[in-house]
Amino acid sequence: MYLTQGLHRAVQQKPNDIATIFQGRKRTFGEIAARVAKLAGALQGLGLKTGDRVGMLSLNSDRYLEYYLGVYWAGGAVNPANIRWTAAEIAYSLDDCETAILIVDDTFKAMAQGLKETCKSLKVLIHAGDGEPPLGMLSYEALIADAAPVEDAYRSGSDLAGVFYTGGTTGFPKGVMLSHTNLASNCLTILANGVVAPDSVGLHAAPMFHLADGAFMNALLAAGATHVMIPSFTPVGVMQAIQGEQVSASLLVPTMIQMLADHSDVGQYKLNSLKCVLYGASPISEAVLDRAMKALPSAAFCQAYGMTELSPVASLLLPKYHLPEQRSLGKMRSAGTACTLAEIRIVDPDGKEVPLGTVGEVAVRGPGVMLGYWNKPAETAAAVRNGWMHTGDGGRMDEDGFVFIVDRLKDMIVTGGENVYSIEVENAVLKHPAVAMCAVIGIPDEQWGELVHASVVLKPGVQTTADSIIEHCKTLIGNYKCPRSVAFLEALPLSGAGKILKNKLREPFWKDKQRNVA
Repeated sequence: MYLTQGLHRAVQQKPNDIATIFQGRKRTFGEIAARVAKLAGALQGLGLKTGDRVGMLSLNSDRYLEYYLGVYWAGGAVNPANIRWTAAEIAYSLDDCETAILIVDDTFKAMAQGLKETCKSLKVLIHAGDGEPPLGMLSYEALIADAAPVEDAYRSGSDLAGVFYTGGTTGFPKGVMLSHTNLASNCLTILANGVVAPDSVGLHAAPMFHLADGAFMNALLAAGATHVMIPSFTPVGVMQAIQGEQVSASLLVPTMIQMLADHSDVGQYKLNSLKCVLYGASPISEAVLDRAMKALPSAAFCQAYGMTELSPVASLLLPKYHLPEQRSLGKMRSAGTACTLAEIRIVDPDGKEVPLGTVGEVAVRGPGVMLGYWNKPAETAAAVRNGWMHTGDGGRMDEDGFVFIVDRLKDMIVTGGENVYSIEVENAVLKHPAVAMCAVIGIPDEQWGELVHASVVLKPGVQTTADSIIEHCKTLIGNYKCPRSVAFLEALPLSGAGKILKNKLREPFWKDKQRNVA
């Protein structure tokens, strides 16, 4: 398996079909292939050797797709930088895996110049913008114009395709090493379940540095479908792209779906071309799903559960289980069943499978399991045991093989000796008519160990009280699970992938405490 395969096939079968659309600029598969072959030649001319890492620090664009393909074509490995990280975190990730070449857009060119001064590994900066490159940077477009095309290196199988950094919230980030087989097998999962097809028009609104969108991108490539990019997520930007380019599929996270569904202008756009929304990073509440299905009546919703270490998808909750008539089966609260080419077990601390219905750790085996963490053999050995990736997620499995994620094991709240799973509390809080978003954490308490605390973002123009939310929860879940305190925030802290950063919410409560669950 190799990740340039879809491009070769598309050039052979439909070279004049549109491959990418970005801010009015359209390029065919034939044009993309020619640019990729020349970009690969330019990278090799800059000293890229087989397996060397090339970074990119940029908002979404058509050039981001060319970056992935060009690095693979040249025989290198990608290191997409998290645009939400600090310069220090990015510098660590570049130096950790010895990234010598970094491609940057206009948004991050100033940061990149600082990185060049602080990073020991970084030697070359390439400016992927439309204007003149800053002093000390090479022009992306000039490199492509001047370089001679080269043959595809055809790196494949267990060859390193990329180092994808995860975390940064619990210490230093870890570089997840993924192979061509890891990533290619994962995109087959998406294709096998009909999320994308050869005639799909896929929208990249989630950040392209993140592997969730990367899996969507690889599936679109394998299908020979069209890619539409917007620089970053905004509800209006998404609606304009769907209407203007007749987008049929997109990868979003629940926070994005909620902002889209609740936007005041959602009824002003024609969104009926959208047929599938693939979402991940976290489950979606039924309240948000109902609003989204009303706002996007033509779209089917499919949940993907996984992690970067799994390339990233491990299970899928298919669209039929999101429908009102299927919710009585109780599967809607699950993360679905093991996807094509994956196997899931729920295990105890010794790695032994637990009985159905028992909470344990979710473990996954299959061709998507990472090669390991870059230069971290001990962490690799702890995470991957006998071929099984131990996810750190607590979950249970029902008699039909549906996996129910109860929480990150480290996020479980222990109050008065009782285990409380934050997801269950969040689902209850989100059913309050005034609540738009929420995150539930444990905060320290001398008597009970921890107390359940909810951080809440209200819907625009709506007011309520902490007591109202607490009393509402008491009608849905056990009293010991209900929040004991509520904080009202204008916004929740989010990662670049749209995940809620609970460690940021915990910091003021646990700063001077011995225990730190972040």
